[in-house]
Amino acid sequence: MKIVHVVGAHPNFMNVAPVIRALARRVGITQVLVHTGQHYDANMSDIFFQQLGLPESDINLGVGSGSHAQQTAQIIARFEPVVLEYKPDLALVYGDVNSTVAAALVCAKLGVRVGHVEAGLRSGDRTIPEEINRLVTDQISDLLFTHSADGNANLLREGVAEGKIHLVGNVMIDTLVRLLPAAEAQWHMGPWATWEGRPYMLVTLHRPSNVGEPLMLGRVLETVAEISRRLPVIFPAHPRTRECFDVETCKARHPAVHLTEPLGYLEFSGLQRHATVVVNDSGGIQEETTYLGVPCLTVRENTERPVTVSSGTNVLVGQDMARLQAEVDRVLNGQARRGQIPPLWDGYAGERIASVLAGIS
Repeated sequence: MKIVHVVGAHPNFMNVAPVIRALARRVGITQVLVHTGQHYDANMSDIFFQQLGLPESDINLGVGSGSHAQQTAQIIARFEPVVLEYKPDLALVYGDVNSTVAAALVCAKLGVRVGHVEAGLRSGDRTIPEEINRLVTDQISDLLFTHSADGNANLLREGVAEGKIHLVGNVMIDTLVRLLPAAEAQWHMGPWATWEGRPYMLVTLHRPSNVGEPLMLGRVLETVAEISRRLPVIFPAHPRTRECFDVETCKARHPAVHLTEPLGYLEFSGLQRHATVVVNDSGGIQEETTYLGVPCLTVRENTERPVTVSSGTNVLVGQDMARLQAEVDRVLNGQARRGQIPPLWDGYAGERIASVLAGIS
């Protein structure tokens, strides 16, 4: 059985790593890793491959940045010849980025089976491009690997046949479990070692709704600066975020806001593990903080990972900066939400996916 894995952005790298490792232990399975180049910055791509122990990609499509339409079209055009040359039995796509839906469309039209890892995630907000990617990918996939029961319910409600759906758990947590010891070691030896035992807030923001609107970004930065007066802030700034404000001016005005370049997986995981509270607009960070038991405040009106709110440590604060400050105060007053780890978030999701694939090969 020949399997092509398609990845494009750093959340995909964290998801594909445990699946590749699990399949490598199976007899008779050949794997090909395709990197679309959607994330091409060294800090957003190369370092993740290195720290996750991923093999160098067999093929890099070199797509780079662009509008959603341009990027998706480029991936489709460049990926089709790869499928025609390699003739895979199955393509595995991950998450909800443009690479995900583009590769799924190519394979579906060429009659190649598609497996979608992280299927069934829904925010209910179709103004978010990723929501469209999720809906389309799930409708044309043959195997849908979900990470929680709500994903199964979403797919069944949308008419997906029950036999296609496999509840396997969260592959991103597989990576976190495996690399936490290395992240801890790097934390104790790295530049953040002096922060051990000190309270701090970890911030990461990248969504256009937060950083692409100057007025909203200004409100966010003002609020973060205000919080830094009572709780130091570490803010690894995504490349998209750094383009939207004057980093040096912000550093000079707000010395307790420690702005940094984007960090590798190990560095960020160590910071996340020891943070007093994490503020984000990500998807995976909501899951990782839930597993780690770290309070998480998400600057979004909705989430495609509601289990992190219903069971985990995540609180949606929307774009209400007064609510954000109030929730930080709750954390500092010992009133943080105490969550639980959802079922099957145990480090073995990759093995479950491999078992399903071995059964159909």
